[in-house]
Order: sequence, then structure tokens, then C-alpha cells
Amino acid sequence: MPIFVVQEHAARKLHWDFRLELDKTLKSWAIPKEPPMQPKIKRLAIQVEDHDLSYANFEGTIEEGYGAGTVKIWDKGKYKLIDKKPGKLVFELNGKKLKGEYVLLKLKPNPRFKGKDNWLLFKK
Repeated sequence: MPIFVVQEHAARKLHWDFRLELDKTLKSWAIPKEPPMQPKIKRLAIQVEDHDLSYANFEGTIEEGYGAGTVKIWDKGKYKLIDKKPGKLVFELNGKKLKGEYVLLKLKPNPRFKGKDNWLLFKK
């Protein structure tokens, strides 16, 4: 089963990096607020660059430049991909905090976030 990891990242602004193992890499989204643990709560998830699978275990301090700040693992575990379509991922998380079926749904482009794909993350 593939892995997922959520890293709490105290950079310029506190956010959570949500990462799914897909296609031999960690697909990554930055979430400005804590990931939802209850249905009906939706979180903006801004897609960021992919990371190497080894990054799933990273905890520590990024000293300078982009992403500088402290990173700690907030949750991790295995997941099952239920559905993968362009602009939509449905998956079941089995972590310590995040459990159950979740959806990542791509939003229409927003000119305020040039070059970034915005998604919604929510629990079914």
C-alpha cells in the first residue's frame, strides 16, 4: 500500500504539507489550516512541487530560503486509492489522526494564485 504523510511546517506562516505517494513520488499540497478530521469541513490545498519519497520521514529545521522553518510529522500512514480522475482523487487514509475516505478536488484557476493549482481537501 502507498504511504501518506502530513508535515506541520512552521515557515513564514504555519501550514500543513499533505503528501501522497503517487507515481513513485510524493505529490504535495500546502494546507493553510489543520487537515479536516470531520466531514463537512473543507480545506484549501495548494499544490506544490513533488518531493522524493525519502522526504516522508523528514523532521527538522530548514535553515534558509524557500520553506525555511521547522518541520515535524503531524500524521502518517498508509492509504488506498479509490478513484483517480483528472482533477479528482478519492482515497482512504489509515493514519493515527486521519482515518476514513477523503477527496482532493481541483478548483478552477484563480488569478490570485498564478502558477499554483488549488484543490479542496475534505473528508467524506
